Amino acid sequence: MFAQTAIDNTIWTLRNAFKKSKAPIWRALQKELEGPRANRREINIARLAQITKANEVLVVPGKILGTGSLGHKLTVCAFSLSEGAAKKIKEAGGKVVTFDDLINIYPDGKGVRIVG
Repeated sequence: MFAQTAIDNTIWTLRNAFKKSKAPIWRALQKELEGPRANRREINIARLAQITKANEVLVVPGKILGTGSLGHKLTVCAFSLSEGAAKKIKEAGGKVVTFDDLINIYPDGKGVRIVG
């Protein structure tokens, strides 16, 4: 029951962000979260290291898993994050942020990339 409340709160946050800024990224993420949980993506740290550059800002509409290593800084927001993945992101000098923080920092969504 608590998990559904957290998801509903995130959907509400994304919906309000879209209404304020009309940035399509927030609507796309809202739609991803409203869909079935089985359709959510999973991505490993090793894959993130391959497809990203230093200092990028990413949103993963799914879960980040801790397999592999990361050699550069990233700012990451995800629906779910394993403890190992969070540790490796922080060890590389990156940050893990919440949707609220991401929306406050990038209200128009520019510079934010959806990965997964």
